[in-house]
Amino acid sequence: MSKILIEGRRLRLRRAEISDVDYIIELQHKPENIKFIVPFEEKFQIDAANSDGSEKMNIIVEEIATGDSVGYFLVQGLDTHKIEWTHVVIDKKGIGYGHEALQLLMQWSFEIKKFHRGWLDCKTYNEVALHLYESLGLVREGILRDTIFVNGVYEDLIVLGILDSEYFARKKA
Repeated sequence: MSKILIEGRRLRLRRAEISDVDYIIELQHKPENIKFIVPFEEKFQIDAANSDGSEKMNIIVEEIATGDSVGYFLVQGLDTHKIEWTHVVIDKKGIGYGHEALQLLMQWSFEIKKFHRGWLDCKTYNEVALHLYESLGLVREGILRDTIFVNGVYEDLIVLGILDSEYFARKKA
């Protein structure tokens, strides 16, 4: 069994294993997900699963009650003071799992791992994700204009971040 990082009310986050790579690849390529992310190739996912976790790590989101995988995160920058939440992909949508899973990821990042800053980027048209991120205290920090080339079109990314002091202030409120 892979290492459990943190548990919440309905969900837990655990370090992904090599046996999770097929699930991660499938989840990335689902039509409802792929339009919002840039998927990483299988070799990258295998390398992440086989890594020591000191720089990057795939994290599986699981339902506690069933043990079923319901999403995944890719986190990078684990060897720095700032963590990048590179992929935030939830399979079971519309039932609050994204909110709970991201809260757990932030709690793990700031309370357990003691990062100073967490950040991510998001496609400008992913309104559901932008609403979720801002509802959890992430602040829009800027736009990376024409930064990725997808299906023959350049796209912008919005950079959002939160500092540990902001995270803890929100938690006290």
